[in-house]
Amino acid sequence: MKNTIIAIIISMLLPTMLIGQEKQNNFEISKSIDIYNSLLRELNLNYVDEINPAELNEVAIDAMLQGLDPYTVFIPESEIETYKLMTTGEYGGIGAIIQYDGEYTRISDPYEGWPAQKAGLQAGDAILSVNGVDTHKKPTDQVSELLKGQPGTEVTLKVKRYGFDKPIEFKLKREKVKIDNIPYATVFDNGIGYVAFNSFTKDAANEMKQHLLDMKKNHALKGYIIDLRGNGGGLMNEAVDIVNLFIPKGKPVVSTKGKSQQAGSVYSTNSQPVDEQIPLAILVDGGSASASEILSGAIQDYDRGVVIGQRTFGKGLVQNILPLSYNTQMKVTIAKYYIPSGRCIQEIDYSKKGKQKTDTLNSNLSPLTSQDTLGKPFRTAAGRTVYEGHGIMPDVKIEPRKYATVTAYLYAKNFIFDYATKYVHEHKSIAPAKEFKIDDATYNDFMQFVKDKKFSYTTESEKKLKELKKMAKEEGYLESIQTQLDLLEKQLQDDKANDLVKNRKDIEELLRLEIVGRYYYQVGRIIASLENDEDLEEAFKILLDKNRYQSILKP
Repeated sequence: MKNTIIAIIISMLLPTMLIGQEKQNNFEISKSIDIYNSLLRELNLNYVDEINPAELNEVAIDAMLQGLDPYTVFIPESEIETYKLMTTGEYGGIGAIIQYDGEYTRISDPYEGWPAQKAGLQAGDAILSVNGVDTHKKPTDQVSELLKGQPGTEVTLKVKRYGFDKPIEFKLKREKVKIDNIPYATVFDNGIGYVAFNSFTKDAANEMKQHLLDMKKNHALKGYIIDLRGNGGGLMNEAVDIVNLFIPKGKPVVSTKGKSQQAGSVYSTNSQPVDEQIPLAILVDGGSASASEILSGAIQDYDRGVVIGQRTFGKGLVQNILPLSYNTQMKVTIAKYYIPSGRCIQEIDYSKKGKQKTDTLNSNLSPLTSQDTLGKPFRTAAGRTVYEGHGIMPDVKIEPRKYATVTAYLYAKNFIFDYATKYVHEHKSIAPAKEFKIDDATYNDFMQFVKDKKFSYTTESEKKLKELKKMAKEEGYLESIQTQLDLLEKQLQDDKANDLVKNRKDIEELLRLEIVGRYYYQVGRIIASLENDEDLEEAFKILLDKNRYQSILKP
């Protein structure tokens, strides 16, 4: 009775409390805007040097939003095209990935069939100028803005190419570039269909549906693999429609809950599925996020397929792009999403200050994620236990490939990229993507190339030894153990000198993929990468073994 009375009182007071809170918030907003306006005005009048109000304003906005989450951001007019690409997969430009090397921004991956590739630009070309604007020391985002523009307009690039003494000039006509959601799809000899799925932009579900229908029509499919590794997500509705290809009509796929009533919705399958029976495998890793997690999580929650690989990123936040004044926009987090079992896969609670998650290069060249820990338990449709709050835990976990320190440095410092540029200059063609290998002569040439470039790196062991020496000196032990430390340092240097030989298998695999990509572009790189793919091989074994497949999906 007492609890009932308390509940009644709270229900009566709650609307008044909410109205009071809203009034207080509105007062604080008005007060803050007034303070901000007066501060900016006084700065403009009194600061010793001339200020740029627009730049200061953008800095202030960015600093304010940093106190929330990394997905709530201000979008100035100059970056509208970039965010258009995220939702539609389309932008006006030349069709190439670019990267900054500390001096110049270089072409790192021209898209096959688009202006950059058709004009003859190559990976490794250093962009010296765009339409006469010097790009020396200009980072990637600034050069990207120079390259983008209205389809049909011309852009002139001056580039420095390996092996050429003089700069080369290219005149290109910008096009409406559309990045493929599914760059590669095939049916392997064992009867398993496969799609490499890169993004959830407009028409992704229709593309997936067409690939599945074509495979079913032309092959006796024994299974189907959706590769979501590295897929950072995109449009939620596309994920829902792809789930609908395998799940019956009328099933909830994802629900959203936020502050406003409009942010709360349930998204369900709304049409008949294409195939409810075909054995299904979803490949995921630490780069699979957002819509990828909705797709893999819903398939897991309905026990419709087996999720294979590594724990996903853990992004359970929903963003919306809102128009602001002067043709600017804001991408704002409006809700959290929940998959069919009721769990939210969001890894970090950004409302708790001080807890941050950053991406960094680790030994396996992938985003660094926290330890696998268990959150609140939930149940799948068949009664299997799944957990909340840490991305999607795969049903079959494959340990990520670990790379040695030397391999990571060679990759991160562009030695592999630069050698591939040299290789292309010296070889007009190579074997097909599936067949190309790094032979002894090529690898020996690579080692000489690295030596000539004076490649150096510091191992963790060397760092620890340096710390030990410092500590021993501070504590007065250095003189007595100096001989042993010198011997240890020599041994480390001797072993380190052999690192390129000892780690050849991993280094040449990265080298093989980079070289193949220069001749056969994105599709060729995917084909080559599938040749030594542990996750894919495990998916084959599971899909072709009906008993094992069913046993994984049982409680």
